[in-house]
This record gives sequence, C-alpha cells and structure tokens, in this order.
Amino acid sequence: MSVNYQLLLQKIKMSFIPNTKHMPARRYDLDWLRVLAFALLILFHIGMFYVENWGWHVKSSYKSQFLENIMLLIEPWRMAVLWVISGISIRFILAKVAIGDFILMRSYRLLLPLLFGILFIVPPQLYIEMTYNGDLNMSYLQFLGAFFADNNDVFAKYQAGIWPHIDVNHLWFIRSLWQFSLMLLILLPLLNAQWLNRAVQLLFKQHAIVAIGLPILPIFAIQVFWDSDTTRYPLGFAFMIYGYLIGWQPIFWQRLEKALPPLFIALIIGYCSFICIYNFVWVDEMHNEFTELLKTIGRFNYSALRIIGVLVALSLTNKFFNKKSAKLNYLNEAVYPFYILHQTIIVVVGYNLSLLKIGALLEATLLLIFTVAGCFIGFEIIRRTTLLRPCFGLKSTKNHHPTVQKLGYIAAILLVLPIAWKVMQWSVYLLSTLI
Repeated sequence: MSVNYQLLLQKIKMSFIPNTKHMPARRYDLDWLRVLAFALLILFHIGMFYVENWGWHVKSSYKSQFLENIMLLIEPWRMAVLWVISGISIRFILAKVAIGDFILMRSYRLLLPLLFGILFIVPPQLYIEMTYNGDLNMSYLQFLGAFFADNNDVFAKYQAGIWPHIDVNHLWFIRSLWQFSLMLLILLPLLNAQWLNRAVQLLFKQHAIVAIGLPILPIFAIQVFWDSDTTRYPLGFAFMIYGYLIGWQPIFWQRLEKALPPLFIALIIGYCSFICIYNFVWVDEMHNEFTELLKTIGRFNYSALRIIGVLVALSLTNKFFNKKSAKLNYLNEAVYPFYILHQTIIVVVGYNLSLLKIGALLEATLLLIFTVAGCFIGFEIIRRTTLLRPCFGLKSTKNHHPTVQKLGYIAAILLVLPIAWKVMQWSVYLLSTLI
C-alpha cells in the first residue's frame, strides 16, 4: 500500500513538470521578439498621447484620427505577443526549477518592482493627470504629502487601485504576470497531460484554416461575452496558455518556418478589412440594420488579427533573429527598466511640451527623443546601482555572502507580502465580477 502511495505521489509530482523531450537550447529569437515587442509598446504609448478617439491619461492639443489607423496595425497583437513569450518562458523555467523555487523567484522578481513602481514611478503620472483634468492645483511636493496620507479627499475621483488612489497604472502587466503565473501552476497537470499534448500536435497537422481558426474561437468568445473593460485579463491568460502549449512543439515551429508569406498576406488583408469597419462603423457610428452584424464581423476580424499577428511576429523573429548577440544581452536586461520608466517619462515630458505649443511634428519628435534618452539614462543608472537593480527586476551583479543573500531575499519577501495579499484580493474581486 505504501509503495502505491509513493508511486501516486511521484506521478502527481511529475504531472507538474513539462516533458523535455523536444526542449531546444536557448531561443534567441524569443529574446529578440521580447525586446522588439517592448520597443513597440513604448512607441504605442507615445502614440496614445496623440490619438483622438482613444482615452488616455493626458492628451496633446495636436490630436490625430489618422494615427489610429497606423496604430491598429500593431494594437491587436502587441500584448498578445508578450503573453505568448511569457507562457513559453514559464515552460522553460519549470523544466529546470522546482515549483516552490519558481513561486519565490517569480514573486521576488515581479512584486518588488511592482511595489517600487507604484510608490515611486507611477505617482508623477497621477499628478500630471489630475493637473491636466483641472482636479489639482498644488506643487509636486504637496501632492506627495497628500498621496501618502490616508483617505485624502483630494483623490475622491481617483480611488481605483491596489490601495486607495495608489494604482498599478501601466504596470498592470507585471501584476497580471504574477497572478497568471500562479494560476497557470494550478493548471499544470492538465497542460502537461499527454492527451492534451497529442491533441495540440494533431491540431498543428491540420489544414491552416483549422489550425489557426480553432485558437481564434476562444479569443473571439472573450471579446463578445466579457465586459470590454476587463477583456485584457482573460485574453492575456489565454495567450499565456497558448504560449505554454506551443513551447517546444516541433510540428508547430516547423510549419511556422514555411508559413511566413501566407501569414503576412492574411495579416494585411485582415488589417485592411478591419480598418474599413473601424472607420465606418465604430468611428462614424453608422446605424442601420447591418450595424450589429458588421460589429460582430469586426470583433471576429480583430480576434483573427490577434492570432495571425502573433504568428507573423514569431515567424519573422524565428527566421531572421534567432542568433546570439552582445547587443541582445544588453537590451534584454534593459527591457524591464525601460518598461517601468517609459510611461512616466511620456506623460510628464509630453504634458510639459504641450504647454509650449511648438507644433505637432516638433513636439512628437522631442517627445520620442526625450523618452528614449530618459529610458537609456535611467537604465544606465539602475544597472550600476546595487540597491536599484532588484527594484527594476534585475539580478544582483555582486557575489554577496550567502547569509547576506538570504537576509536580502527574506527582507524582499516581507516587503512584498502586503502587495501580494492586495493583488490576490483584487484577483478574487475581479473573478467575482466576471462570474
């Protein structure tokens, strides 16, 4: 009986470890794609300062509706790519480390930057946003005094957040990455099941219409049935699961190598058709008996663009960027600091530039230059500062005594426990509103 019990425990334990049979060496193409995706994210957020119909924290006086058409080329799949990469990365990590170590490492590398970010990086955005909206008339030092005070009436209209008026803002991706990582662990026995992996392999052997069409359906269902204000969360988790499942499926990557031309054509056709629906139905608010049908077609088109865009991005980088580079090492380390810093720079610099009324082209050019330069300068300071590195998700470069390392990790875990608890409470609340 005891032997059977031990075998059962061993079987359960193995169900949490992905099969490493086809596990490749390090995927440099995915590292490059991660860097490029975050670069696009920065450009996209600069664009958000100028688009006319999409809400954002602060707006330039030089708004453009045409710019929306350009941004829609990447909008459907830009975050989906990051979630797919995250899912693939988790599969690689879990093949090498125990689940307990994974949870501790994930919490340390994600929650500490999240805590630091919402307390020190995000507040300037709130200050500028409230000033822009006419809800604030004080210096930044006075604002900080009110910001860290409890239940201040100044923020009566800005209460959403982890704590009252203290929100994650653009750092929602880090918060959700931690949440989804834990949620995915619960699903590991299912995701690692042989029958599911055989089903995935069978799917990739089908005609392209079936192999691409079936993954589109859950994405389309989320866009149709979920509240539009919260779709980014189930969509992100869905794409993370997709990433975990394709991790090192040889059939998928073999077919992807040959599929770039037709995928690229499909992306352009889908984009052109969606732009038509977007401009004539959503923007111009056309109303007739076909409006709802066209909106449904538009949502399906948008869902297809999410999947096809991810496949094109994976195929391009796999074909042209799957190589080691010294630049890649530098840029890979720069990703998190750039991500954490960029939106605050855009909001603060963009708002102050808009006050100068210098013209759209000069303003946008200066905003791009200041944002990129600010991120590089910030990263150079961060990477050279021992205390700042873990606050921006970077590994320590110094070989501290093991006792000092343990004390540092313990201190970090104690620091992030309150925010971990708040994030979990927020997760439960979000799930309760969706069910």
